[in-house]
Amino acid sequence: MTTMTDRAAEPAPEFLADTATGLPIPSEPVFGTPEETRRHRKQRLAAALRLFGKYGFGEGISGHISVRDPEYPDRFWVNPFGVSFRHVRVADLICVDARGRVVHGTHRVNPSAFVIHSQIHELHPGATAAAHGHTAHSRALGALGRLLEPIDQESAAFYGRQTLYEAYEGPSVSLEQGRDIAENLGDNRAILLRHHGLITVGGSLDEAVHWFFTYDSCAQVQLLALAAGTPKTFTHEQAVAAGEGFGDAQLGWFSFQLLWDEIVREEPDLLDE
Repeated sequence: MTTMTDRAAEPAPEFLADTATGLPIPSEPVFGTPEETRRHRKQRLAAALRLFGKYGFGEGISGHISVRDPEYPDRFWVNPFGVSFRHVRVADLICVDARGRVVHGTHRVNPSAFVIHSQIHELHPGATAAAHGHTAHSRALGALGRLLEPIDQESAAFYGRQTLYEAYEGPSVSLEQGRDIAENLGDNRAILLRHHGLITVGGSLDEAVHWFFTYDSCAQVQLLALAAGTPKTFTHEQAVAAGEGFGDAQLGWFSFQLLWDEIVREEPDLLDE
């Protein structure tokens, strides 16, 4: 079977763009200073948190999204403890160092956010951002002890790129547990925590959050399909071909831009600094 990789060696038709997917996707912006990059990342982070609120990913104090600081690799920006996803602004974000100290911002850090995200950022230099939430669909799938099956194009984005974490020792408030989660993440883009929730990572905040949205919607589709009968999965070759397209990192980054436009137009106050 011819894959997208094979076809990439052939001359592309004029209607296809010069990208891995053939789609006219722009590149991620590059900024001249750490300050500009930091501001961009913080704005994306605030928008992502508002989107989590809009789509019902909040669960009390649980859930957090982090993005690495562009100047200090051992620091990351994250949502503050006790502030609703639906209310977070750029001004509310906090920056946390490797010891768990809030070095910028006036709010406190969620201990679970520190122990999980600090270890992911430390062990995985390529993980610029990580998104974690206790969504209904991810918790249900985790309770079954099942990962996503390649039953459609979207789920193929995680084919061979996800793992199940079965250990549970109560709420994640110890560095040892955070490190165990980070180690088990490996080179995957998603780790489903049994009895807990979902974590996705990416080379940008935009990409990590897109994978979170996609994984959760795929979990919903899989649960619906299982309730109705026995879903038919892709063959290995089909899953690989679909994954090359729908799992493309540049496509993941760009897909978030549509959500960014949506939430900034609806809730512009999120950009307040």
